[in-house]
Amino acid sequence: MHTHDLLIATTLVLPLFALAQGSANGALGIFSGSTDIGSTREGSAVYSPASGEYQVTGGGADIWGTADDFHFTWVQVSGDVNLTADVRFSGSSPERLRKAVLMIRQALDPGSAYADVAIHGDGHINLQFRTVAGGKTDDKLSTQHGSTRLRIERKGNQFTASAAEPSGILVPISSVTIVMRDPAYLGIGVCAHANAVEQAIFSNVKFEVR
Repeated sequence: MHTHDLLIATTLVLPLFALAQGSANGALGIFSGSTDIGSTREGSAVYSPASGEYQVTGGGADIWGTADDFHFTWVQVSGDVNLTADVRFSGSSPERLRKAVLMIRQALDPGSAYADVAIHGDGHINLQFRTVAGGKTDDKLSTQHGSTRLRIERKGNQFTASAAEPSGILVPISSVTIVMRDPAYLGIGVCAHANAVEQAIFSNVKFEVR
């Protein structure tokens, strides 16, 4: 992430909440916590100040159904917010349904309500969402395939996922209405979709709170 983007994120977010761990310039960059959610092998997040990249490792069977298993690196936010990042997988795993996500989540329990934009190992991208705690997960598929520039956005109770065109312009995939109270958890995550761990790199990461 560029220094300018980091300064914007720090200025916008710090007045709104107390950081759970570190600071916006700490070990997790703009994020404040990193958590294994559900039944999963141990994951991790490593931030490189030099490159501005986040290397996230996660296990877990899926982000789907009525409960999720994955690794999530997060910060608590209130109000309208968006998170944007370039995302790429590390290595050449054959697991076509491994996921790297940008997510807004009500809580850190496995059955929490959430919305995310997810890119899979085979390149397909979708908006995934669970509208109520413990409810089923639904999704809306993007016409984009393999785009690495993603965004998740909240405006009130409307959540919108976007992916970039080859020109670099972000285009909405779809939106969903979820009643979510403040504060919520905003972050990046990885799910292996297998009895293993997978890794993704998130770069040019920034979020804005309005």
